[in-house]
This record gives sequence, structure tokens and C-alpha cells, in this order.
Amino acid sequence: MTDPLSSFHPLVREWFDSQFEVPTAAQAEGWPAIAQGRHTLIAAPTGSGKTLAAFMTCLDSLVRQGLEGELPNKTQVVYVSPLKALSNDIQRNVMVPLDGLRALAEKHGTPLPEIRIGVRTGDTPQRERQKMAKKPPHVLVTTPESLYILLTSESGRNGLTGVKTLILDELHAVADDKRGSHLSISVERLTELSEEPITRIGLSATQKPIEEVGRFLVGTKNIAADGTPDCVIVDTGHLREIDLAIEMPKEDELGPIATHELWDRTLDRIVDLTKEHQTTLLFVNTRRLVERLSHQLSQKIGEENIAAHHGSMSHERRHTAEQKLKEGKVKLCVATASLELGIDVGAIDLVCQIGSPRSVSVLLQRVGRSGHHVGGTPKGRLFPLTRDELIECMALVRAFNHGVLDTLTIPDWPLDVLSQQIVAECASRDYGEDELFDLVQRAYPYRELPKEKYTEIIKMLAEGPAPREGRRGAYLHRDVVNGQLKARRGARITALTNAGAIPSNANYDVIVEPENTFVGQVEEDFAIESMRGQVFLLGNTAWKIRRVSQGKLLVEDAHGQPTTIPFWFGEAPGRTTELSDEVSDLREQVHERLNSGTAVPWLISEGFERNAAEQVVAYLEEGIRILGTVPTKKRIVAERFFDESGGMQLVVHSPYAKKYAAHSTSNSRPPRQRTALISPLAHRSRSRWKTFSSTSI
Repeated sequence: MTDPLSSFHPLVREWFDSQFEVPTAAQAEGWPAIAQGRHTLIAAPTGSGKTLAAFMTCLDSLVRQGLEGELPNKTQVVYVSPLKALSNDIQRNVMVPLDGLRALAEKHGTPLPEIRIGVRTGDTPQRERQKMAKKPPHVLVTTPESLYILLTSESGRNGLTGVKTLILDELHAVADDKRGSHLSISVERLTELSEEPITRIGLSATQKPIEEVGRFLVGTKNIAADGTPDCVIVDTGHLREIDLAIEMPKEDELGPIATHELWDRTLDRIVDLTKEHQTTLLFVNTRRLVERLSHQLSQKIGEENIAAHHGSMSHERRHTAEQKLKEGKVKLCVATASLELGIDVGAIDLVCQIGSPRSVSVLLQRVGRSGHHVGGTPKGRLFPLTRDELIECMALVRAFNHGVLDTLTIPDWPLDVLSQQIVAECASRDYGEDELFDLVQRAYPYRELPKEKYTEIIKMLAEGPAPREGRRGAYLHRDVVNGQLKARRGARITALTNAGAIPSNANYDVIVEPENTFVGQVEEDFAIESMRGQVFLLGNTAWKIRRVSQGKLLVEDAHGQPTTIPFWFGEAPGRTTELSDEVSDLREQVHERLNSGTAVPWLISEGFERNAAEQVVAYLEEGIRILGTVPTKKRIVAERFFDESGGMQLVVHSPYAKKYAAHSTSNSRPPRQRTALISPLAHRSRSRWKTFSSTSI
């Protein structure tokens, strides 16, 4: 068998041998393909060395060029991650082997020239951006949105003409939404711009179907007629040994809602687990819950032992929390999805999850934060707080045991993303309409974009969205006779200031006075409804409001005064189709065994403790008593009832995912963001209900 390290420079081989015993499967299979310039997709569990599998060949090439005195002053490697925090983490992880290689080179009397690593995200200070524009880093770590900005700005484009390798990390996190469609066009724009052939490398721990992810990675020009992507797929599997269990309350039975007593006992149990482990990561599904739980837990184990982490905290405070966690300075970190992906936060021993993460893949990602090293065993504990959450947590565990993954569905040619990218690319240079259409269709989500839809978008961008108002809002000059496109004045600045597919918001910046320090953001409605002197939590720190100004909430340290908790809209995640199928199947399996009395033994045989099994059976039996049956994919139950004011309400009991679920109808004020109703079994003594079979809907 060929040694996977044989193709590397002796200096690189020596460094690797000094750090690791042997390459992982992902590295051994990925390195030869990348060295040959093949597009490569690496699917492997967390902690399997995927980052080094992607970067090792790139570093080897840079080392060889440096030792030969032929290292050009251009960016050669672009690494794109979906999170700003992940970008900073990757820079640190690449600097470690680079520093080791420098030390070895000096030891052998062959010092390396400077090999620069740079990070460009929304958090990058302006002075750093200017420095990178004048002297591009050899390895650029960035996000999809910042890559788009670089491809649209003149200085950014000048630094990307020498790119040879493009690494797309955590592909599953972006491929199935508009953000991924936006990135796919940026990739094709980079390929068009670069003077070198670009090798594309995709990384992810959870990919299904893997061939579809491969097609997304390579683009339509690299897909055979039978749909086979022209890339090497390294699939070492997504399953690894995981210590996963459900934590049941010892004294309370779960109910339709979580009581204060249950919350208190749950937090006490988390504290006990925290004391039994070196470092614990606690995941919740909303930023509001991060603030609430970090505050309550700090009263139990000390504020110095708690860190909070979510997307509305400032970059500096998130980074501080990550460093404390990585260095073992805190025992417990409470976080949202902001710490879900492959951020290196040190030796995490245990991951706890409050409620359900609503996705099988998200569960694997979150639990995979523990034991995040080669040979490590992830350890996770799920804490259901209601009977409905208990069923969902059981379905998650069964899905993991059966090897189920969420299916990735790539959206078809989003036109809003297309409009943005057309203006951005035309602002960079003039284009022929057919030439630009060909570039767009190379992006896999736009492979079937109808020519007439493309022409309509071009017409709208050239004439403005409201022709009767003149060319106000028009961004392109269109030569219909010659089929040429040219950007209008102001098109570039519009493209640069409206980047990406992440929905904009009207959040207020929280600024500490008199230091004028930015500490995070709060929802606009929360800021407007707040009053001077009010105290609230952000990042597990109490802040007292001094005044509210335009777009800013000016505060001072409240020094631990009694607090309120901010709210954010549209936070709760929807359940995925695959998990919904597992929930429906679990309900059906238990339902079929109720009359024979074998439901509890069957659940125990599936690996669940007796207490949990008995509570699920009691829950479904009570649901049958009230509703007449158990809602599944085959049976949807519509329940009508009257509230205290006499208004009629309708609850649709369905296990379907967010994509298919119905919406409730009521006379109450509509929420700012409509969310799918996945209703638990209601418990009301007087109601009318109707069951629909799967053939009648």
C-alpha cells in the first residue's frame, strides 16, 4: 500500500510525524486526489482531521514554492466557512502547522519566507482589510458574504487572480438554502476571474445524498451526462461511536408544559453533570434561553464558571467566551447554533441539549463538539421538558441508531440572489448577455434556469422595477441590439452594501458608555419598548439602559442588579422532514402495541429506560382518549375548541415537517414570522375533532 505521506516535502512529512501517529482515513484518501488537482469531496465525522486533509497539500505547495524562492505575492488558497467564528478558528488551526514548519526549517538551516494567513469577515477591522488589499495573504479565510464583496470590489478582485485551491467547509450548512445558491455563483465568478485552474475541495460531517453535494461543489461544467460529478468522493461515513442518552427527571413526570420545579431540577442535574466533567457545552435553541439559563446557572455554580455564546453578542465577547472554553477557564458554556459547527473550543467532555434540536444532523453536529479529536468518543445528553419533546428526543435517538440523516434539498434558481449577483458581476466588467447567462448556469442551483426568466431579470435591472417611474432603481445599461450589459453609476456601491442572502434586520447596537464599547445587539422591538433605567441581560452580563437613540441602546454596567431578558423574533427552528418521519413512525409503532400491552417492553428493547417508556405510553393513551386516535403521517387530526373569551380556535395535530405543516387560525395578533404548527397532543375535555386519512388530503 502506498504511503499517503510519500508525496509531501520531507519537511512537511517530518512535521506530521512529530504530531500524529498515522493519517486518518479522510486524510489518507483525500491527499492523493487533491495533489492530482482533482475536485474532492470529503465526508467524515467530526474530529476526523478533515481540516488538515484539505490544507495539508496546500501548505506543502506553499512550502515548496517558498524554499525554491518562487512564492508569488498572491492569494493561492481561499477557505470559505459559514461562520465568522469558524473563520477565526481555522486561521489559528492553520497557523499551528505553519509555525511548526517554520521552526523545523530553521532547525535544518533552510528558513522559510513569510507565508501569510489572513481572515476577511464582517468582523475584520478596516485597517486589516486595507493591509490585505496592498499585500494579499497566501491563504485567505473568509465567509460566503465576504467572498462576494471581494469579488465585487476592485482591490479584492486584484488579489484573487492567482487562486489555485478553493475549500468550502461545512457544505451542508449552506447548500440547502439561498445562501448556498449565492455562494455557488460566487464560486463560478472566482473560477472565471482566476488565471489558474481552481481545485475545489468540499468538507462536511453530514451529507445526504452525497452525490448531490458533489454536484453542488463542482458545478454543471463538471457533471457527466448521467449526473455523475467529476470529483473524488471520500466518504468515511458520518457515524462514529457516540455515548448518547436521554436524561429523565427523577421525581417529576413530564407534562404539556415545563413547570418551574422541573426547570429547577433540570438545571440541578446539569450542574451535577458539569461537576463530573472537565468542560461541558449546553446547547439551547434560542438566544433568549441562552441569557436566561446562563444567568440561572451562574447563581448555582458561580459566574466565573459560566460563559454565554450566541450570534447577537459582539465578536469580542464571543471570542472571549471561546477562548475561556478552550483554555478550560470555565466549566460550562451555554450556546445556540453559533458554536454548532466545527469551531475548535478545546477538550469538551460533555454536550447537553435542552429540548430537541429539531434535526438529526444538528444533533450529530452538536454532540460532535465533545470528544472532538481523533479517537475521541462524543458524549451527549438530551433533556426533554415536555411529553411531546420526550417523543421527539426518542425519535432522534432511534434515528441516530438507524443511521438516518436529514436529506439536503438544493433550491432551484432563486431570482433575488440572481439579481444581486448579476449587478455585482456587471459592476466588475462589461458582459454579453449570453456570456453572463452561461456563467450563471455553471452554478449547480441555476443549471435549469429558463432563459426567459433570466431575460426578465435583465430587463428589470435595466429598466427599473416600476417602468412608469422612469429608470429609478435601474442598475444596468442594456444594449438590446448587441446583447451587451454595462453597470450604471452607483451599481457597484449598491452591490457592495446589499451583500448576501441572510435576511436583514433592524437590530439595535448595545453600546457601553462612557467607553463607547460595542457588546452586542437586541431586537428593535425590545429596544423601542425599553425604558431608561431598565436592566437586562446580554452575554450573561447585566446592563442598565441610559438612553435609547437611533439604532443604538446606550447602557452602563448594572453590577448584578435584578434583570429582565431580551427577546428576539423568529428564533425557534422547524423540525426536519426526516425527524418528522421518525416521530410519526415512533407514534405508529407504539399505537400498534397499545392494545396488546407490549408498547412499554418494545420501547425498552429500543434502548429507552422504563420511566421514559411508561410516560410515552401514558401520553399517547391520553391522546387517544381525548382525540380518538394518534396523529401520524397517515392521520391528521383537526381539533376545534373555544377559549376563555368565546373565540373559536383550531389546532391541527400533525407530525409533518415545517415544509408541510398547516398553520393555526385564530383571532390573536399574528406573529412577525409565521411558523409551522407541529402541535403536541392537546388535553381539553370539550372539543370537536375530525380525522383525515392520508388519501383524503
